[in-house]
Amino acid sequence: MNVAATDAAVHIGLRGVTRIFGTDPRTRVNALGPIDLDLRRGEFFAVVGPSGCGKSTLFDIVAGLSPATDGTATFEGRPLDGRTVPEGVGVVFQEDASFAWLTVADNVAFGIRRAGLGAAEVKRRVDDTLAFMGLRDFAAAYPAQLSGGMRQRVCIARTLVQRPRLILLDEPFGALDQQTRLIMGEELLKLWRETGATVLLITHALDEAAMLADRVGVMSARPGRIIDLVETPWGKDRDSRVVADPRFGEITARLWTRLRDESMSALSQKAG
Repeated sequence: MNVAATDAAVHIGLRGVTRIFGTDPRTRVNALGPIDLDLRRGEFFAVVGPSGCGKSTLFDIVAGLSPATDGTATFEGRPLDGRTVPEGVGVVFQEDASFAWLTVADNVAFGIRRAGLGAAEVKRRVDDTLAFMGLRDFAAAYPAQLSGGMRQRVCIARTLVQRPRLILLDEPFGALDQQTRLIMGEELLKLWRETGATVLLITHALDEAAMLADRVGVMSARPGRIIDLVETPWGKDRDSRVVADPRFGEITARLWTRLRDESMSALSQKAG
């Protein structure tokens, strides 16, 4: 399925992207593709798909962490080499990546200190980011003193302080309870609105994708391809109240209808 954007302002461009692991024909895994996809500058895009479909493989290619086997992947028109995360890209993973021995403020400052920013600029950026993420009162706390949701805020703040133009999130709220996920989703929407960054979210939660995204890409069972592209009707000022909108149920139903057979196929692959 070709899902190229008509908008000229393409932030991420994928053309014929595939990913194959291994070289032995008997054991190699065709994990992904081919995929053609454009992410528009400033949009919130979510990807859903069955377990093992290649969502995280796609994420790694877009993040510059893994090369495509075939095809081309670009960020702001420049090729992604699969070896380094490009300048301007911020990455947040599901796992708690905070450093237990550092305070919240030092966790947030870690990356920009390593980048060589001066002490005054580091302090200014950290203070601004802590205030934005609601962490100012916890600046001197250690991760072990925080809830799971608060620790994930720290991880997002550590990415945000770098002022990325593209924010990539791989199941960032997967370990949180439903209520906390809704609250964190609202925080994420606020972040997206106020920074103007493009956001790519990988998630297994259909309700999360339907609430947060401008568009949702539905992936097939392995090898993962984009089999549907669902545009949501919400305005940029949306929040968790959209879950009460009748259209919300229609969107999640469409996502599940597309995913049901693919999920069954994925289970069959595992059983085989």
